[in-house]
Amino acid sequence: MFFLREHWVRDEFWEGVRDQGNVAMGIAAWALMTGVAMVQSGLSVAEAVLMTLIVYAGSAQLAAVPMIVSGTPMWVILAAAFCVNLRFVVFSAHLRPYLMHLPRWERLVSGYVTGDLSYVFFSRRYPHVGSTPDELGRQQAYLMGNCAVNYVAWISASMLGIALANVIPLSWGLGFAGILALLGVLCSLATSRLRVVSAGVAGAAAVAAWALPLKLNILVAIASAVAICLTIDKLRSGGPGEGGHHA
Repeated sequence: MFFLREHWVRDEFWEGVRDQGNVAMGIAAWALMTGVAMVQSGLSVAEAVLMTLIVYAGSAQLAAVPMIVSGTPMWVILAAAFCVNLRFVVFSAHLRPYLMHLPRWERLVSGYVTGDLSYVFFSRRYPHVGSTPDELGRQQAYLMGNCAVNYVAWISASMLGIALANVIPLSWGLGFAGILALLGVLCSLATSRLRVVSAGVAGAAAVAAWALPLKLNILVAIASAVAICLTIDKLRSGGPGEGGHHA
């Protein structure tokens, strides 16, 4: 995180730190149990540490670990991880205008460290792209403040979970705290009827398609929500009410 030096002099960086800090305990609890689960599933300590540092994606790690241990073909593991993390394609498309002014290496690093809640807080704080270099710099500083806390909370708690894997039982269920953190922020974002519909459709579709292999229910949820909301937006674009730009 050496490139943070140019951001932490801005007030927006520390604003991002404070916002992400409010949910850091939930993230840490989730990371702790992910670290425990990796080792208890059969990975060595070295493998668990490398996976934490390289993958840096809890849902993908939890989906891939049982497959790795059971000897599942690599293409199946990669397909499952891709489906689980498909939401980041949407995040990337949305963040692209905010980050295109940066050098390629910094865009790559920003993409690597941006997590679910980092994206959620950022999109809520900055619904529109800055129009000047200074505004873009302030937006980037806020995003990096969020990402710094998220990264430190996840990596440190994951390493602690790996170290204490034989002491902390999975039955504690601390990972649920991370889900509650995500749910709380999700509810705070439901500021329009179209967003409420999107969340409801995605949730219902994910549950209905739960039995699909490779976590494909997530793909079904995303596709269903996007299709329904685009249809609603198209039907209402000529009349009064919310348009797609409010979503």
